[in-house]
Amino acid sequence: MCCLAHRYGRSSSGRSFIFISGGGGMLPESLTVLAATGGAAVVQAAGTDAWTELRSKVAAWFGRGNQPRERTELERLDRSAAELAGAGEDTERARLRQETVWQTRIEDFLEELSDEEREGAAAALRAVLEEAEKAGAVSAGAGSAAVGRDMNIQADRGSFGAGTANVEGGVRLGNPPQPGADQP
Repeated sequence: MCCLAHRYGRSSSGRSFIFISGGGGMLPESLTVLAATGGAAVVQAAGTDAWTELRSKVAAWFGRGNQPRERTELERLDRSAAELAGAGEDTERARLRQETVWQTRIEDFLEELSDEEREGAAAALRAVLEEAEKAGAVSAGAGSAAVGRDMNIQADRGSFGAGTANVEGGVRLGNPPQPGADQP
């Protein structure tokens, strides 16, 4: 007798979704969360400076020393990145879809392993994700800017500039120059 498992989740943009899977054993919640984190990390890194390194490490994690499998995963990762890059106005739907795809791939992979192998693979994936986070991978949603260094906001010709920042370290603010006679 087969059963369906329902999981409720949230994408990196905060949208809710329901994932339904059938058959097989369920992973412990901690591994489901790890898989969701991995899926989100793949999507967030795609198209950024962090992509190349995360892409190769995720593929190596899946490959576990098997070069043909690693190449297959690299191709899958590249297809995901291409889908995200070409999503146009449907970016949010593509991001949600790819997060779910990669979460499911990670869960399926972990479910295939013995308990001992699963523990080692989970630890290795955690290390990959922690390293990607420490590498300073910055990401932003649509309509936002992700900046890893300096950001200058300027206003001219009677306009105004504004920004919101989540800052680690310090911020230096300066007074804007007074409008000259040639400016309204």
